[in-house]
Amino acid sequence: MNCSSINFRMNRRDFFGRFGYGLGGAALWSLMARDRVLGATDPSAAPPASSGLIQPLHFPARAKRVIYLFMSGGPSQLDLFDYKPTLNKHQGEDLPDSVRRGQRLTGMTNNQARLPLAGSVFKFQQHGKSGAWISELLPWTSRLADDLCFVKSMHTEAINHDPAITFFQTGSQLAGRPSMGAWVSYGLGSANENLPAFVVLISKDRIDQPLYSRLWGNGFLPSTYQGVQFRNGRDPVLFLQNPSGITASGRRDLLDRLAELNALQYQDIGDPEINSRVAQYEMAYRMQTSVPEVTDITHEPDSVYELYGPNARTPGTFAANCLLARRLAERNVRFIQLYHPGWDHHGGLPGGIRRQCQDIDQPCHALLTDLRQRGLLEDTLVVWGGEFGRTNYSQGKLTETDYGRDHHPRCFTSWMAGAGIQPGISYGSTDDFGYNLEENPVHVHDLQATIMHQLGIDHTRLTFKFQGRYFRLTDVHGEVVKGVLA
Repeated sequence: MNCSSINFRMNRRDFFGRFGYGLGGAALWSLMARDRVLGATDPSAAPPASSGLIQPLHFPARAKRVIYLFMSGGPSQLDLFDYKPTLNKHQGEDLPDSVRRGQRLTGMTNNQARLPLAGSVFKFQQHGKSGAWISELLPWTSRLADDLCFVKSMHTEAINHDPAITFFQTGSQLAGRPSMGAWVSYGLGSANENLPAFVVLISKDRIDQPLYSRLWGNGFLPSTYQGVQFRNGRDPVLFLQNPSGITASGRRDLLDRLAELNALQYQDIGDPEINSRVAQYEMAYRMQTSVPEVTDITHEPDSVYELYGPNARTPGTFAANCLLARRLAERNVRFIQLYHPGWDHHGGLPGGIRRQCQDIDQPCHALLTDLRQRGLLEDTLVVWGGEFGRTNYSQGKLTETDYGRDHHPRCFTSWMAGAGIQPGISYGSTDDFGYNLEENPVHVHDLQATIMHQLGIDHTRLTFKFQGRYFRLTDVHGEVVKGVLA
């Protein structure tokens, strides 16, 4: 390879990487040598955790890890948390123009002759000392009223699923940016090198909207920061186990020789992704032991299964994934993302949302209870919410017992708990019709900034230069919501 071709492929980061190859190469070989020594002396020994970019942290961290319970499809806040008796009072009447204010609708209701107001068919009741209004659909969650911080003033610009979910996960409605978990891994590194810093779990049998792997991807960050999906079944991580006829020692030798070749290629080309590839090979090797151990929940006591509910013994259910999330949190996985699809209720909402709540109600209660009992809730930030809310009017035919709700980005509800979040409060509010924000609006980027803050990260300072500009999770704005902090 001639010099001109090398210069053409190198950027500034690559140049300094090549200039310091002796140091980088030494670190790479040190990593491999350390793994060989550990494998020879104690195969179960955990190597020291890897440091992230931020040293020291920008703020004292209240959270060491995040468990994000993402309700894909857009849960109806009006049937769960945002109690609006005004809607029941004006049931069937047209949405007033003074309330709508000409705001855009989706193509699914834009051509409806009428937009009839739809009150919830479910009863609401106040719970705990905080007096939080919670639907009868969530009896277990209601017991946590004084532990949760309800953010009732979430809002977003996105009105359709794909851009809205992408916005929450990556800070942009356009695909291609790094996910939040990838940013956290990039900034903080790993606290357990035998497991990925970022793990993704998806509830089975509930897919009503597609969930693409780019939602937990690394974008333009090095690929070592991408999320790793754990699946239910015999092989939680695809292609992790050795093929038939390949021994552990044989695989170790293969990886050592491959690392030598990659080191030579890095010396020649200077592409940082080569080192990422080596790191991923080494992680996969260690995961051969750690993943089967952490995903084997069969040894949990009966009391734990009773806590999480009857579905906890069925792999791939939300309950089983919540139990697995606790096990991952115990092992200091930085970012644990649970997706529970099935909330897109354009029609038949009462039946559909009842089924969804049966899936998630007891497991959410169990997860927080379990974390607290083990002393983990104080430094684990738990976040619950979807990509947008639902309309206060019915999509399609409205009856006394049935209705649907369209997408509504103007206002919806999320909740947070643990890790320095103020418990037992409701932050922000909406108008009497549940259509517009009334007090303390919280944008998607504000929520992201707050999550990063609790991890000790200044969201404006964690950046990555790509295509000539510095990017960050919160793009060009976003403020920490100090009103939710304890």
